[in-house]
Amino acid sequence: MLFSNKFDFEVIIIGGGHAGIEASYILSKLKCKTLMITFNKKKIGELSCNPSIGGLGKSNLVKEIDALGGLMGKLVDLSGINYKILNISKGYAVRATRVQVDKDIYKKNVLKYLIKYKKYLTILEDEVIGLIIKKNIVYGINSKNFGNIYSNIVLLCTGTFLDSKIFIGNKIFNGGRINDFSSIKLSNYLKKINLDFGYLKTGTPPRLNKKTIDFSNFDKQISNVNLISKFSFFNELRKKNKLQQKNCYLTYTNKLTNIIVKKNLHLSPLFNGLIVSKGPRYCPSLEDKINNFFRDRHIIFLEPENIDNNIIYPNGISMSFPINIQYKIVNSISGMKNTEILLPGYAVEYMYLNPIFLNKSLESKIIKNLFIAGQINGTTGYEEAASQGLIAGINIYLKIKNKNSFILDRLNSYIGVLIDDLCTKGIKEPYRIFNSRSEFSLFLREDNADYRLTPLSNKLKLISKKKYNFFNNKVNEIKLIYNYLNKKIFLFKDLPIFVRKYFKNKCNIKAKSLLCNSLIKFSRIKNFLFKDKKIFLKSKFLKEIKILFIYNGYLKRQKFQINKYKFYENIILPSNIIYKNIKGLSNEVIDILNYFKPNFLGQLLRISGVTPISLFIIFNYLKKKNLLFLNY
Repeated sequence: MLFSNKFDFEVIIIGGGHAGIEASYILSKLKCKTLMITFNKKKIGELSCNPSIGGLGKSNLVKEIDALGGLMGKLVDLSGINYKILNISKGYAVRATRVQVDKDIYKKNVLKYLIKYKKYLTILEDEVIGLIIKKNIVYGINSKNFGNIYSNIVLLCTGTFLDSKIFIGNKIFNGGRINDFSSIKLSNYLKKINLDFGYLKTGTPPRLNKKTIDFSNFDKQISNVNLISKFSFFNELRKKNKLQQKNCYLTYTNKLTNIIVKKNLHLSPLFNGLIVSKGPRYCPSLEDKINNFFRDRHIIFLEPENIDNNIIYPNGISMSFPINIQYKIVNSISGMKNTEILLPGYAVEYMYLNPIFLNKSLESKIIKNLFIAGQINGTTGYEEAASQGLIAGINIYLKIKNKNSFILDRLNSYIGVLIDDLCTKGIKEPYRIFNSRSEFSLFLREDNADYRLTPLSNKLKLISKKKYNFFNNKVNEIKLIYNYLNKKIFLFKDLPIFVRKYFKNKCNIKAKSLLCNSLIKFSRIKNFLFKDKKIFLKSKFLKEIKILFIYNGYLKRQKFQINKYKFYENIILPSNIIYKNIKGLSNEVIDILNYFKPNFLGQLLRISGVTPISLFIIFNYLKKKNLLFLNY
């Protein structure tokens, strides 16, 4: 394979993780000449930690990726082996879909989709050792085996592989994942060009031999694959997942486990000073949990990694003790007295780049045409990485075509929340998305991600006409049934007997009153609601319609707050604004704003140290100078 001194590719993507996959997929689908460069083709799409997708907040990201024409939702639906609904007893806005996948089938389908666009996508095995940069503009990469490869744009999505080290007790060796390399030369290069960087920690539990576990006393977690919607909104257009469903199991650590951990804390790299960087607060290691929380037991989910093999992932006991201590810990747990460890748990310390030096398009503010996405930006989780990869890919395409960037905001998506948090606040610990991070979580439910984002993806031609027609048919069907129910009124005497007790007023009862009553199960009144329109019973969208009625009142009350948010969020801060010339701003606020370089006025309220009065001072300054421009 020979490369010229001209631009060999429109885009070079460094990394074959979840960010690199989404970017490669969307760019090649949009017919951009793309190169993905990775250490090992066989590891593209590897699920390095837990082979599961979704969860609180994360499922919203996956649904949004799908609505925008991305890949992850499709991959999950083709490889799911255990489906769960989290927070099922709570409101729809905080419910989440979580799917255990067969990691080998997942990877197989990644390559299947990428190879589909091989006319535009080249996958190359090599190591990137530097970038080609002149006058703060990137022109390509320098690779170990192929030398200089030129491109218009470079996307950096190296995950946990920059200057990464693996820790198992006092054993330390290079690697971003066990049995894989660490990107040392590229890390050193990025340090030399003065990109702001730091170090974070992540970890994973030991993998266990299923044949050596006694499951008889564990709580069985049966897949409810038939009870919930899948991740992709367009599943009706594809073959359904017919994979064998596998059970997960629930168990706990105990007092003996606690004693073993506490006795050996000095052997853990997290407690003996070998690791000093911060790990994910919401997914702590077993050492941290037992040291910081005074509980007799901690929950463990035993989850299969595949359909056919015997590897079990014990979710909840991530650790980096020496292997002999890991055996003592595992064997202390009921049902695991003779359990064999197939792969030890370990911690990874890796280099990340400070995301506050990124625009919301995920292009660097420092080096033109360099985009950065994924765990390198300080996030944790497959879903967060994939979201960034997709948005970076879309914006790279738009930049190549000389079009305006595609920016999602906090009002229309969790992806917008994720990117805004990264670019506005930066990170002090591995960032994970949660429902609580959004001010508008009632709007940003996983069930309505297509309503929010599919029209946008259609404008950018990210989805096919067939899919957009499917979406429009869904919208029209929901509108028809919603309007029918919104007008429908029943006489009290006509109500089913078991429903009457919920209404003191024995006058006419609106259909929406039945739907919004949390004590009345929809399944019990469905036939009654549509007794005059039995054809509506065949609709696949009745759940979505019920949710619309439930949240309608809440959403109306938030309208004022949303309009206020929209106004300030869309006021552009000029890139050449000189904050020290604005009277009334403190020196502290001026220093903070010069460091963070926010793009919009609304971002000020999310930057620590910037007071609300500063927002109004800057607003009045822009108004006085005729610089008040809205991003509409």
